[in-house]
Amino acid sequence: MANFWQHANAAAAQYSAGAWLFLRALGIIYGIAFLSLAIQIKGLAGRKGILSAGEFLTEVEEQFGRKRFSALPTLFWLNSSDSFLQAVCWTGIGLSALLIAGVAPVAVLILLWASYLSLFSVMRLFLGYQWDILLLEVGFLAIFLAPLQLLPTRAIEEPPWPILLLLYWLLFRLMFLSGLAKWRSRDVTWRRLTGLAHHYETQPLPTPPACFAHQLPLWFHKGSTVLMLLIELAVPFLIFAPPPYRQFAGLLIIGLMLLIMLTGNYCFFNLLAIALCLPLFDNASYQRLFPPAEPTLQTVSIQWPPWLLVAVAISVFALSVARLFRLFRIESNLVIALNHFLDSFPIVNHYGLFSVMTTNRMEIVLEGSGDGREWLPYEFKWKPCDIKRAPPWVAPHQPRLDWQMWFAVLSDYRLNGWFIGFLIRLLQGSPAVLALLRHNPFPDAPPTYVRAVMYEYRFTDHKTRRATGAWWTRERRSLYCPVYSLRGEERQFMPPHDF
Repeated sequence: MANFWQHANAAAAQYSAGAWLFLRALGIIYGIAFLSLAIQIKGLAGRKGILSAGEFLTEVEEQFGRKRFSALPTLFWLNSSDSFLQAVCWTGIGLSALLIAGVAPVAVLILLWASYLSLFSVMRLFLGYQWDILLLEVGFLAIFLAPLQLLPTRAIEEPPWPILLLLYWLLFRLMFLSGLAKWRSRDVTWRRLTGLAHHYETQPLPTPPACFAHQLPLWFHKGSTVLMLLIELAVPFLIFAPPPYRQFAGLLIIGLMLLIMLTGNYCFFNLLAIALCLPLFDNASYQRLFPPAEPTLQTVSIQWPPWLLVAVAISVFALSVARLFRLFRIESNLVIALNHFLDSFPIVNHYGLFSVMTTNRMEIVLEGSGDGREWLPYEFKWKPCDIKRAPPWVAPHQPRLDWQMWFAVLSDYRLNGWFIGFLIRLLQGSPAVLALLRHNPFPDAPPTYVRAVMYEYRFTDHKTRRATGAWWTRERRSLYCPVYSLRGEERQFMPPHDF
């Protein structure tokens, strides 16, 4: 066993530069995530926000009593004020800087993970995207990857091989399950290889190049779909192959992530996936890229104890299998219990982006009125509103309200409690919520009524855009939500005047 451990450590030492870069990249991504939340958290989860964290914690306490701490793990049981919400975000930014600098990385990573988990627990759907749970899973593994040191050194430490394998396993699951989800969904667009013919136009927040990509011929979209499915379904197996196949897999995955970044705004997801690829490249690969910066490897052990690393590796792998059982609808009392635990402590997750493709773009336009007859539109900062506004470049920041509005249109408004909360805050004139918008047509006093109208948006072609300056065309379809009004404590729906 000792010889095996030494041999495995020697093999892992060849990837120490990639592990070192991975931890620094993770620090940058954590910083991006906390900064993005800091500038919008009051409107999303503050006292006068759309989904108040304080009100939610009160409800959980009434339901679970003393068990609330395990049911909802969060630091905000100590304080749920707006200032504390923001303080956790700004503290996370400071901790991220320490991680980048290599100061007490294990302690810093524990605090970063606990802080993001705390936000995840109270912000609910606004922090429920796959990259959020991916960051929590990556952040948890990084705790055991980091060296047990207090001050940074000029040397690059050897990564523990069990955790290195878990990172490979995570990248495999992220990519392979994304492809598998598309195929298992039996969605007709993926089966006909036409998914990307719709994707560029209908994704939540396209970029300007997405408009040009959308105009490409169908054969190009079909070929791109085949290539993407190959990268997601076949290439991940090369992650566990020896060099140079492992590096080849890393290059293909990084290439896919860069193309996604070019045509869509997906927060820090692509950066995080690229960071996971960094440990796939051995030291020789980095030395070829940066010849003068040859790393000095240090062989002294400042890792977690071997028995703990093995226990973590076995436990995480077993939990990931439990997640896969849920994906394939294999149920048992143990699997249900494990998945319930992982829902509260998401150290292992399941993935599968865009399993079903939307084929038309429906957008919700919110309108307010003082008399129920003249209606003025609110305008969001980033999602399509004005047809002459170009699609934005906003990543790695994620405007979470704009994103959630894209999801809202996929279901009935009565199933979206947060949407009703949003309307209420508009009628109350909440400054924190209005700060999430680009334009408030009622700067002096909030409206008496609000409503939500659905429009279908489509990209214009090159000729139309040059002639008119419009990036979009839109057509009014129907009401998404009837007229909504607050009168004292009474909330009532009123019949529309012009539908």
